[in-house]
Amino acid sequence: MNNSPEVIATGFSFTEGPRWHEDKLYFSDFYNFEVKSVDGSGHVETVVRVEHQPSGLGWLPDGRLLVVSMIDRKLLRMEPDGSLLEHADLSEIAAFHCNDMAVDHAGRAWVGNFGFDNEGGQPTPAKLALVMPDGTTSVAADDLMFPNGTMVSPDGMTLIVAETYAQRLTAFDIEEDSTLSNRRLWAETGDHWPDGCCMDAEGAIWVADPRGRCVVRVLEGGQITARIDTGRGAFACVLGGDERRDLYICTSSGSGSQAKVAQDASIERIKVDVPGGGIP
Repeated sequence: MNNSPEVIATGFSFTEGPRWHEDKLYFSDFYNFEVKSVDGSGHVETVVRVEHQPSGLGWLPDGRLLVVSMIDRKLLRMEPDGSLLEHADLSEIAAFHCNDMAVDHAGRAWVGNFGFDNEGGQPTPAKLALVMPDGTTSVAADDLMFPNGTMVSPDGMTLIVAETYAQRLTAFDIEEDSTLSNRRLWAETGDHWPDGCCMDAEGAIWVADPRGRCVVRVLEGGQITARIDTGRGAFACVLGGDERRDLYICTSSGSGSQAKVAQDASIERIKVDVPGGGIP
C-alpha cells in the first residue's frame, strides 16, 4: 500500500465530519460555516451554509441531509428546496458544542458533544444524544470523555464511539427499541488520540489521530495493523470511492483559532486494501 496520501482539495478552514454519499465526499468546513462536497477529480461545491458552525453529517432514509449545528447545539435538516430547518434541539443534553454524528439506515442519529470548553476548560464527561427520525431526543449514553467519531456496524446492531480524552473506542449494542446496552471497551488506542473514525468491511476501524499526525487501523482489542502518516493533524477519515477502498482524510495544521486564520485544511486520499463497511 502506498503510504503517502494525495491532496485532492485544499484551502479550507477546518475539515471535519466526512461522509461518502452518492459518489461524492461530503464534509464540514467549520470556520467558513459551510457544508461542502468534493468528487473524485477534486471538484468542490458548496452544499449549504450553517451559521452556527457545521460538524457531523448524515442522511434520513428519504435522502434529506442532517447537519450538526455545533454552537447552538441543534440538529438541522436540509429540505429539497435547500432550506435548513430545525430537526432537534440538543441544548438540554449537550453540555457544550455538539460535534460528530452517526445516522443509521432507519434515520436514527447519535450525536456527541465536547462536554466542556476544550479551549480552556477541564475535561468533563459528556452525554451522547439519540435523535429519532421524527426529531424526538433522549440521552443514549453518558459518562463519555469527549464522544467523537461515531460508527454503526454493517449489520446495524453495534454503535462504536471514539472517546478522545480517554484514548479508547467504546461499543454498545443497539436494541430494537433504540436504546443502547452492553457497554464495553472495544479497544484502547494507546498513544493515539482518536478523533473521527470509520469502519471497514472486516470490522477494523481507521482512527484519525490529530496529535500523532496519522491515521491507524485498529482491530477490536487494540492491535494496530497499519499506519499512514499525514505529517500534520489528521482529524477525521472515511472510506469512499467506487469500491469504497479510498480512505479520505481530513487534515489541517491545527484547530480552533489557528485554523480560522491559516485556512490550510485539506482533503487527502489514499488507496487501502480493505473496503469500507457499515454506513459511510
